[in-house]
Amino acid sequence: MRSIRSIYKIGRGPSSSHTMGPVFAAKRFREENPTADRMEVILYGSLAKTGEGHGTDRALRETFSPIPTDIRFVNDDIPLPHPNTMDLIAYRDGCEIARARVLSIGGGEIRFEGDPPAPAAEEVYPENDFTSIARRCKAEGIRLSDYVFAREGADFPAFLGDVWQTMSASIREGLTHTGTLPGGLGVERKAQYLFNQRHIDESPQTRENRIVCAYAFAVSEQNADCGLIVTAPTCGACGVVPAVLKYMQEKNGFSDHDVIRALAAAGLVGAIVARNASISGAECGCQAEIGTACSMAATALAELYEMGIDQIEYAAEIALEHHLGLTCDPVCGLVQIPCIERNAVAAMRAINAMSLANFLSHSRKISFDLIVKTMYQTGRDLSHVYRETSEGGLAKLYRSPQP
Repeated sequence: MRSIRSIYKIGRGPSSSHTMGPVFAAKRFREENPTADRMEVILYGSLAKTGEGHGTDRALRETFSPIPTDIRFVNDDIPLPHPNTMDLIAYRDGCEIARARVLSIGGGEIRFEGDPPAPAAEEVYPENDFTSIARRCKAEGIRLSDYVFAREGADFPAFLGDVWQTMSASIREGLTHTGTLPGGLGVERKAQYLFNQRHIDESPQTRENRIVCAYAFAVSEQNADCGLIVTAPTCGACGVVPAVLKYMQEKNGFSDHDVIRALAAAGLVGAIVARNASISGAECGCQAEIGTACSMAATALAELYEMGIDQIEYAAEIALEHHLGLTCDPVCGLVQIPCIERNAVAAMRAINAMSLANFLSHSRKISFDLIVKTMYQTGRDLSHVYRETSEGGLAKLYRSPQP
């Protein structure tokens, strides 16, 4: 299994698969074709159907600038190797000099067709599923985070330190802004409002819900406004993990070192899903994005509280199981409705999953690996209109109020 560095990418929103991934592809293609004087990009599938709302065309033009770039959206239902498929074409003096087909497979990860398989050196982990990893950890008497640090290299804690600082900054920055998000839906930023709604008689549980939601809104609103965030595992689900970790750190005084260990365990769960299923909304619906993020957050909390491996697995399994079938139907292709609220709901659900696992792990019947397999099959069975095409569900039925 590959490094969990692929799960945590620092970059700008609003979409890891629709902006971040295409930008990575465009940078590589431009470097490989330095003599090109014109570029053409053909977007297919989900990239075509929600590309304008996600800012795919804008991001590509900015990356190729000052080279003139033509963007074509092909909305025909044709066989594709992945729902996020695009062709990059380079020209010189009116003649085509290079062409590449690229798949944006989720979480900012890209794959150029024709590239050789990843070398064995890129495989960091000998185990590829939770069952095998748990077995090894129990045999060696180590925690999930210990397992991660033993395989990722000496600089990995520093990498996760940068990840955590960026996550924390996105919360702080998001709480300073008010106003309306770009895109035309008129969605107002709510993070600061939520954070400031203190009441004298507010119960501890109500306060927890309010603050966790405020933090999730803050990061998700930054993402929607093309701010700097960390994929966890994607841009659209970037608010869940930082929200629960920041709240618990402030509430209980956990150190940054404690949080880094939690991020290591969470990233491992995200990598397992990416390896054995998908973290792409275009491939498996929002269950693959928000569901995985909720599972990662529940894992992070369980590691933070030093729960046992069986309890951690149960927390991760509960979190993902109860997102099965969740559709990806962003209104107008924007990562705003229902995406921002969904991050807040998933953050609260992660806390609940961890709490349940603390008491009930001895009675569980379903493994995390089985839920991952089930999520992937469910996602493949979903109609394409519920997989980030904005052709079904809320995206189809929502109508903006008339002024």
